[in-house]
Amino acid sequence: MHSGVLGMTYCVGLYLQEGLVFLSDTRTNAGVDNISVFSKMQTEEVPGERVLVMLSAGNLAITQAVWNLLQEGVCLGGEKLTLRTVPSMFRAAQLVGQAVREVYQQDGPTLSQQGIGFDCSLLLGGQIAGEPPRLFLVYAAGNFIEATTDTPFLQIGEHKYGKPILDRVVSFGTPLVDGVKLVLISMDSTLRSNLTVGLPIDLLVCRADTLEVTVRRRITEDDPYFRSIHDGWSNALREAYLELPRPEWGLG
Repeated sequence: MHSGVLGMTYCVGLYLQEGLVFLSDTRTNAGVDNISVFSKMQTEEVPGERVLVMLSAGNLAITQAVWNLLQEGVCLGGEKLTLRTVPSMFRAAQLVGQAVREVYQQDGPTLSQQGIGFDCSLLLGGQIAGEPPRLFLVYAAGNFIEATTDTPFLQIGEHKYGKPILDRVVSFGTPLVDGVKLVLISMDSTLRSNLTVGLPIDLLVCRADTLEVTVRRRITEDDPYFRSIHDGWSNALREAYLELPRPEWGLG
């Protein structure tokens, strides 16, 4: 039984010296015969002043309610704020956390009565004039953690297939263009291993200190660059494993 549309999502955000990279899939479902496409990426942009990006995983009804509440305004510290009016990225993360708590207070008891968990996790990143870019992961309880130079990426949803490549390669100093390649490889690995995560996917890049969206792209099955990533990575893995030394354990 589902209250709202559920999805096995994969979303990832990179926190790099040159800026931020975001990638999310779009598949949601309310059962095997009810598959839909919903964007899990929302943006607030005031060019030259701020750009904020929110990626969502979990129950679609919950995450949409959180976003709608953020549009209307949430009381924080005695003041009603939105993502367009918060003074800092830290306050933005607090605001999202408060919105999650308010939605839980409204819908959590009813969901619990129906045996449905409050399934919601969010990535929030961006930059507000006067401070550097920042990236946060907000949990269902409304608390959050922040990406750092030592841990320069955050993931939500079905992340286990896409995590190994990022663990091995991504660093704070990774150039933006390489960050884009790496999140696409990470998504491709997830798509190959989990059929509940699906195309199209949404890519967004924010170069540091531009205070606007640098690149936003909907990537579909026929996207030539994503196809080249898919084929090139598969071929590179085959060649790499063939070049590894053979085990000398009497296997012939």
